[in-house]
Amino acid sequence: MKTLSEHTCFGGTQRFLSHDSRECTSEMRFAVYEPPQAKHGRVPVLYYLAGLTCTEETFMIKAGAQRVAAELGLMLVAPDTSPRQPRLPGDDASWDFGLGAGFYVDARQAPWSAHYRMYSYVTRELPELVAAQFPADASRQGIFGHSMGGHGALVCALRNPDCYRSLSAFAPIAAPMQCPWGRKAFSGYLGPDESMWMDYDASALVAQRPFHSPILVDQGTADKFLAEQLNPEIFADACRRSGQPFELRMHAGYDHGYYFIQSLIEEHLRWHARQLGVDHASLAEQ
Repeated sequence: MKTLSEHTCFGGTQRFLSHDSRECTSEMRFAVYEPPQAKHGRVPVLYYLAGLTCTEETFMIKAGAQRVAAELGLMLVAPDTSPRQPRLPGDDASWDFGLGAGFYVDARQAPWSAHYRMYSYVTRELPELVAAQFPADASRQGIFGHSMGGHGALVCALRNPDCYRSLSAFAPIAAPMQCPWGRKAFSGYLGPDESMWMDYDASALVAQRPFHSPILVDQGTADKFLAEQLNPEIFADACRRSGQPFELRMHAGYDHGYYFIQSLIEEHLRWHARQLGVDHASLAEQ
């Protein structure tokens, strides 16, 4: 593992790192924010999955999450959205497939299957690495994300409920089998057999296996992708049918960008902190 840069931030440490990935058989980059409480022991860890075209830097630079994470004693971890090396034919032909668009699946189609194993990277390899190299409490993990990353967070948690204690999303691609982004990604990475897509569709998953805790989703009404790509109402209906505790909050005037995330990040962090059992009384004494 290599430290690319390191910065003091709100009494903690913001790091950007790279390592040789076992799952992706390539270099992968990720970012970690260690709150000041991590100097004294293990702390809960919250994984953030970013959206299309983003990198491991996007959330840490744009969301403004570190101030509240430092207050609450939450470690933040954000991986890149795809492998970057080695380059594959056509990986930069479009912005919604290939580089920066791994869709958090384990690809089954060549040439992508050799390196694009983002689901296994996020759910297995990265948590193992973080627990081994940082003061993260692996028994208190949460996950959230935005857009493609919101899709990824929902899928990762629904398929691995024993690994995550909390789950939320900003404007997720909530029914990827029923939108152009998802169908393009799934056909390219997983192949034409749509029965293989079900394991990566949050609306299909929650109908079969509800998460053990409430799910929070925030969505802006001025989001230009809302009607065609995101489909939160399909996910909400699946939650109702399966008995999944779920809150969908629609926010008038907000679009798909990071101004939306900045506006609500504190609420999400505090919501996860409660789910992860953060003891505010103990924090006040530190």
